[in-house]
Amino acid sequence: MPLTGEDVDRFEVARPRLEAIAYRLLGSADEAQDLVQETFLRWQAADVARVEVPEAWLTKVLTNLCLNQLASARARRETYVGQWLPEPLLAGDPMLGPAGTAEQRESVSFAVLTLLERLSPRERAVYVLREAFDHPHREIAEILDITEAASQQIFHRARKHVADGRARREIDQAAARRIVEEFLAAAASGQTDELVRLLTKDAISIGDGGGKVPARAKAFEGAAAVAKFVRTLLRPAEAKRAIVGGSSEIYAWVANGEPAVVAVVDGRVVAIMCLEVTAEGITACRTQANPDKLERATEQWAAADHAEPLLTV
Repeated sequence: MPLTGEDVDRFEVARPRLEAIAYRLLGSADEAQDLVQETFLRWQAADVARVEVPEAWLTKVLTNLCLNQLASARARRETYVGQWLPEPLLAGDPMLGPAGTAEQRESVSFAVLTLLERLSPRERAVYVLREAFDHPHREIAEILDITEAASQQIFHRARKHVADGRARREIDQAAARRIVEEFLAAAASGQTDELVRLLTKDAISIGDGGGKVPARAKAFEGAAAVAKFVRTLLRPAEAKRAIVGGSSEIYAWVANGEPAVVAVVDGRVVAIMCLEVTAEGITACRTQANPDKLERATEQWAAADHAEPLLTV
C-alpha cells in the first residue's frame, strides 16, 4: 500500500535522529544522508501498518545498511590516497545529534570518530547506539540479531578501545575559542617555542587531502615537528594560495565539539583543523582538507554568524 501522509510525517520526524546515527557510524554526512534516504525507500516499500514500533524498525534497517556500508568502506580505504579522516561538522549542524550528556558530546568528537575506525563494524554500531543514543542492550540485541549478553560484552570491549586511545577533556565554546586564538597567535608569532608550549610532547598532526590537495601521507609526531609544520601551514605563501584559489581567512570555531581552526576562501571552507585538547595541552591536530568532505561545512558556514577572521594567509 502507498504511504499515507501520516506515514511520511512519521519518517520525517525520525529523519534527524537517523542522520545523526548514520553520521556517527560512517563518519560521512553525505553517505549518512544517502543511507537515510535508502531507509525511507525501504519504509515506503514495507507494510507499515504492521510495524508496531516504527522508530525501532527504522533504526534496525538503517543500522544494517550502515554495517554493509562500513564493510565496503574498509576495502575502499585501503586504496585511499594518504590519511583518511572523518568529515567534520561545524557547531550547530543538526547532524551532530543529541548533546545532552558528556558521553553524547564526546561520541561525535573528531577524536572519537577517528578512534572508532579501529573498531569492527558491529563494535562501532553497539558503541554508537548505546553511548550516543542510550539504547538498552535488549534493543541493540534485536537490531543486530545478537544476544543481550553479547551486546554488553561488545560494548565494554569497544568502550575500552576508545578510552585507551584518548584522554580528552570537555570544554565549552568560549574556552574552545580561547584555545584556538592562543594557538593561532603562537603560530603567527614566528616563535616556534610558544607553539611547542601549547602542545604535548607526543602531539601529532594528521591531514586528509584525499588526493585532491597536498597532504603528507605520514603524520607529524612530537611537539617540535608539529609546531614547525603548523607554523609553515599558517605562513602566507603564493603556492598555497594557488592551491586553494586565493587568500585564506582563518577563524576560531568549534567542529564536532572540539576547538577548530577554519580556513575560508571566498566563502568556501577549504580546511578544518580540529584540536584534541587534554589537561596537558593540545595532543592532536587533525586537518580535513579534502574538498569532497567540506561541502556541507561550506553550506553551514554560509548560514553562520561569524566575526572577522583572526588571520589572513
